[in-house]
Amino acid sequence: QVQLVESGGGYVQTGDSLRLSCERSGRTFSSYTIGWFRQAPGKERDFVAAIRADGGITNYDYADSVKGRFTISRDNAKNTVFLQMNSLKPEDTAVYYCGLRPYSTSTYARPVYNYWGQGTQVTVSS
Repeated sequence: QVQLVESGGGYVQTGDSLRLSCERSGRTFSSYTIGWFRQAPGKERDFVAAIRADGGITNYDYADSVKGRFTISRDNAKNTVFLQMNSLKPEDTAVYYCGLRPYSTSTYARPVYNYWGQGTQVTVSS
């Protein structure tokens, strides 16, 4: 079994930064996809960023809306994936979730993941 715990959300002003963390425990996988998604009230869960690891190859993917502002990274020693969010805008307001698939996949933008965390709220005030 796998557990994912997100943290780092908060209430910030336009232009501020936040760093979200997704700490995983339980089973480990040599290949995996970890994705960050966000969901605003009444809306669908949208893709934000993903990291795909397959052996020694790592790929990073971003939604167009966050390219140049958000950066996904990982600390293998801490089993944690981060989402650095800069130049935040009110439209970034949502609950942010991380998900894991135990394999590398090109369909990372689809919110069909085997495991999900509980989410962390990000609110950006204008």
